[in-house]
Amino acid sequence: MKRRTFLLSGAAVAAVGGIYALRPSSSPAVAGEGDFEITYSEAEWRGMLTPDQYAVLREEATERPFTSPLLNEKRAGTYNCAGCDLPLYASETKYDSRTGWPSFYDALPDAVGTKRDFKLIVPRTEVHCRRCGGHLGHVFNDGPPPTGLRHCINGLALTFRPQSA
Repeated sequence: MKRRTFLLSGAAVAAVGGIYALRPSSSPAVAGEGDFEITYSEAEWRGMLTPDQYAVLREEATERPFTSPLLNEKRAGTYNCAGCDLPLYASETKYDSRTGWPSFYDALPDAVGTKRDFKLIVPRTEVHCRRCGGHLGHVFNDGPPPTGLRHCINGLALTFRPQSA
């Protein structure tokens, strides 16, 4: 292997490995920008959320894959925003995408908003809570029927509410 190829390969592996670290993006936090029904100061958000939840919901960080307990949650219920408790996803729409993050093929009506994200150069569609603006994850066009969408969501951005008997 040539030295240049080896060095470039190592740089690519390091870059990809860094993507999944729980840290905010290098750009300023924009999760709360805009007009939302629920707004708090940075200090109030920090007081309400764990440091890891704050990093994901308010600074648009990404948790490491396969670390969320919600990944293996199988009970009937709803997945709510960890920031404002708005129901976002029904358990019936959850599926195993084998990506390492809780995945859903559809959100509940009027639950999420989207915006374009260029942080990894390639444009993606970011998903956020429509009520508080919290960053949830991204949506991709490689999901199962009936929508063909994969909402790839950080488990730290969610809480689970089991269905009542």
